[in-house]
Amino acid sequence: MSMSVVGLVAGMALGFAGYFGGFGAFLLVAALGAVGFVVGRFLEGDLEPGDLFRGRERGDRRR
Repeated sequence: MSMSVVGLVAGMALGFAGYFGGFGAFLLVAALGAVGFVVGRFLEGDLEPGDLFRGRERGDRRR
């Protein structure tokens, strides 16, 4: 499944949640989607657990 199809499905789910459940349901679906995305990245091996909690090194600052 391409990333554009995944984005389309996620957008439709957020749209339905916002329409039928209100803004609170929209935020809940968005938060759970973000958690699912991070868990999926962990399971695929694209993200290490320390990546979220490790501070940046002094020479590794982003601008």
